[in-house]
Amino acid sequence: MAPSPHRLQLPLSPYLVVSLLFYLYFSVLLHTANSQNSDVILLLQSIKPALQGQNQHPLLSTWNLSTPLCQWRGLKWGFQDGSSLSCENPSSKTNLSLARDPNLQLLSLELPASGLVGQISPEMVKLSSLQSLFLGVNSLSGPIPLELGSLPSLSEISLNGNNLSGNLPPSIWNLCDKLLSLQINGNQLSGSVPEPALPNVTCPNLRALDMGNNHFEGVFPEFLLDFHGLQELNLANNLFSGPIPEGLSGLDLQKLNLSHNNFTGNLPSFRTGFGSEAFEGNNPSLCGSPLKSCRSGSKLSSGAIAGIVIGLMAGMVVLASVLIGLVQGRKRKSRDEETEEIGEDEQSGEGRLIVFQGGEHLTLDEVLNATGQVMEKSSYGTVYKAKLAEGATIALRLLREGTCREGDECLSVIRELGRSRHENLVPLRAFYQGERGEKLLIYDYLPHRTLSELLHENRAGRPQMSWARRHKIALGIARGLAHLHSGGESPIIHGNLKSKNTLVDESFVAHLTDFGIVKAMVPQVADEMLAATKLQGYKAPELQKMKKCSVMTDVYSFGIILLEILLGKKPGKDARTGEQVDLPSIVKVAVLEESTMEVFDAEVLRGVRSAMEEGLVQALKLAMGCCAPAPSVRPDMAQVVRQLEENRPRNRSALYSPAETRSGTGTHTPF
Repeated sequence: MAPSPHRLQLPLSPYLVVSLLFYLYFSVLLHTANSQNSDVILLLQSIKPALQGQNQHPLLSTWNLSTPLCQWRGLKWGFQDGSSLSCENPSSKTNLSLARDPNLQLLSLELPASGLVGQISPEMVKLSSLQSLFLGVNSLSGPIPLELGSLPSLSEISLNGNNLSGNLPPSIWNLCDKLLSLQINGNQLSGSVPEPALPNVTCPNLRALDMGNNHFEGVFPEFLLDFHGLQELNLANNLFSGPIPEGLSGLDLQKLNLSHNNFTGNLPSFRTGFGSEAFEGNNPSLCGSPLKSCRSGSKLSSGAIAGIVIGLMAGMVVLASVLIGLVQGRKRKSRDEETEEIGEDEQSGEGRLIVFQGGEHLTLDEVLNATGQVMEKSSYGTVYKAKLAEGATIALRLLREGTCREGDECLSVIRELGRSRHENLVPLRAFYQGERGEKLLIYDYLPHRTLSELLHENRAGRPQMSWARRHKIALGIARGLAHLHSGGESPIIHGNLKSKNTLVDESFVAHLTDFGIVKAMVPQVADEMLAATKLQGYKAPELQKMKKCSVMTDVYSFGIILLEILLGKKPGKDARTGEQVDLPSIVKVAVLEESTMEVFDAEVLRGVRSAMEEGLVQALKLAMGCCAPAPSVRPDMAQVVRQLEENRPRNRSALYSPAETRSGTGTHTPF
């Protein structure tokens, strides 16, 4: 019998086994990558790591080969034949093979307000079919890559509200043939604005150029005068200096903002009448309509100068006599006003009453003897509905002991509030300070429902809250807030803006209450108000102490109210589930999932044929702009008012039929 053959067995090193396994793994991985679409590979290997920085990002986690392409967040795809990939098709949503289709190309990268913390990868230049790049309101840093100007199809760029730094690359103007809009507002970009490298560049399709809130310097970039299609130009809050060229008036600009720079000289004669806010905050020498008129440079003759001097001397003698009389009269008047304003009950010594415009009929006895009933309680006071002896009704807010600052610090705030008058504000008529320190704010009593009740309570007789009515309410709130911010000697910060502090009358006119009180509060009480504001969903993310509240934190609160109006959802902590309802996040998710129309309240959409034509889409964008995480990116309230006025609903007949109720009977009184 032949001996059985023995197989030669060599011992395998464990290191060799591991090496073989790694080799096989990377071979499979390389084969898989090579079988993918080139744009897909680029997104995974270069763009995703750059955008998310050191941490894994939840939105970008959808960018992986085990997830169908239609479920990758923030991306839109198309084919080389010009057709777009429809992700509404159920089969497309589950099709894993699309990532290997060589005919598929990335058309749009849209991740606004997504919490990105990385940088813009220069490798993005390889996305040859990219048309739109929307990465606004994130925390991206570093420079704008020079390579961005080599994308042949790019037409829309929005990088607003990031931390991008360095110079604007001159290659950006290489996109001019197709560029529609360039938005780089609210970054840290610096240096002069570079001219196009090629001569006679006109950017014929560019409609909107927003370079505001950066650190650009130098003279006005005159090459922009060749961009004849430009309709919106924002260079505000930079370091530009020198004259504004007359040629700017030759452009058909619809919106212009050159404010808060160091421009000098005469303003051009614009065909469109821009307001003074477009030029405020520049060098005092800047003049011309709508600012101060410019002085004539012509010289006067010696005779004319002598005549002026003689006239001035004579005028000074007369003026001195008049001033002496005015000073004496003013002293007498101030003594009289002090007695009248204090309104002190000298006999009973029960305190003093300071009366403001419209409250002249009030007396100390009437206020103290008024019969009242509790309407509302808060951490800092109680509101009463009080009836005077003569039958009139007032609203009294009794501030809790220890909540208000003492002495002149409190009274100066109260007097400022007493001077504020606007149709969208509930006026402060008087202020009472008792001998024991008790303090009463006295307002007109308005028997109206709050906006919160109208939006969220389903009571009998509730009126239909159509888009036209909601728009009117939103516009009223915006106008009242804009007046607080700019209608007096210094801005008045509301500090506690929410739908519960907005009264709405039978004609759907909004009236703001509780404005400005926060500045009269001691810090501890003010921070208690802030904690309540946070719980209710109206607190701006940057606001940590109420003493830091500003016009921009008010703008954020208004943005939440506008979302509340549009979505019909109550922000803040849900009383039933205990979960926090974040309205901006709801909208962001809907935008990424391309289901924006689904976020609107059904009652808002009733009777609306086109959300764009009726201003709904514009209002939603405006609300999200107000809720931008970066304060510098938010619009001011004057801009908010203008945008709401420019995008009014077409059908406004419902504004003048307050008796029309939810049931449609038209017989109930809605308030």
